[in-house]
Amino acid sequence: MSYLARLAVTACLFAVSSAHAVPACEATSGRDVVPLVELFTSEGCSSCPPADRWLSATFPPGEAGVSVLAFHVDYWDRLGWKDRFASAQYTARQYAAMRANGATFVYTPQVLVQGKDVDAGRRERAASAAKAARARAAHATISLDFRPGQATARAHVDASARRDAALWLAYTDSGLVTEVKAGENRGVRLTHDHVVRALYGPFAVDRAVDVAVAPPAERGRHPALVAFVQNAATGEVLQTLTLRCPE
Repeated sequence: MSYLARLAVTACLFAVSSAHAVPACEATSGRDVVPLVELFTSEGCSSCPPADRWLSATFPPGEAGVSVLAFHVDYWDRLGWKDRFASAQYTARQYAAMRANGATFVYTPQVLVQGKDVDAGRRERAASAAKAARARAAHATISLDFRPGQATARAHVDASARRDAALWLAYTDSGLVTEVKAGENRGVRLTHDHVVRALYGPFAVDRAVDVAVAPPAERGRHPALVAFVQNAATGEVLQTLTLRCPE
């Protein structure tokens, strides 16, 4: 990845004109791809904690050069433990990825890189696939302008890409801890990074989008906004941009 691309991904410009000014964060994606790594996981799945630990170790929060999303699905809640980070919306996203990949079922833990399934039993391939993706030219440009407010924050997203693409915006948090009291992981203390707390979209890419982002009541560490442009039919990820938010 070029120096300018790394700078664009990590840039957080604190424009302070007075003691009471609100910090502003801005960034624009570079010419090279910043790959998207997705983990579909659940606190109710006994095989998921190793994948959660792998995600944190392989892609530490705050690291530049890759955009990371951990989606907690809700279909394992029936096993006796309700995952407070799970959402039917994230389950629907996994099913959409299943159809785009020509698969016939979903499972956890599942890893996607650039929208494509990576063998869950060989997760080291994810890091290799992400590294290979960084050598490619991006097929979309994303700009983010994040201005925190009192109760909500407004993210101005501007993306340009092919007509068959859609824009998504995710709010993520890390360092979130759960003491599981029931289900397959009963008695286990789980730590989660890159957890998707809110997902907005899809949006058309031929116009600027204003999104009101409301941070969750339970806050973790290293909050970030992750914007990504994806082919709506094939699931191919054209570009991503991660913007670290003021903590």
